[in-house]
Amino acid sequence: MSKQDKAFVKEITSQSEDYSQWYLDVVLKAQMMDYSPVKGCMVIRPYGFALWENMQQRLERRIKDTGHKNAYFPLFIPESLLQKEADHV
Repeated sequence: MSKQDKAFVKEITSQSEDYSQWYLDVVLKAQMMDYSPVKGCMVIRPYGFALWENMQQRLERRIKDTGHKNAYFPLFIPESLLQKEADHV
């Protein structure tokens, strides 16, 4: 964690004060995620990834138990497809 990040999470913002900032403070302080050099993207660190894998396993069980199927969608959507949607709307 960089010096900037350490200063950033010195104190955890109150949920009632700023929920979004509270969430960022918690995931950074817990070392679940970290900032990426790509604007708007975060890196999932080992503890955060372990949590994500646990959630996936539980969700997969529930999805299959109810007769549904999983699907994966792209993380980044090409701007050309967003433009088609904008033209449609």
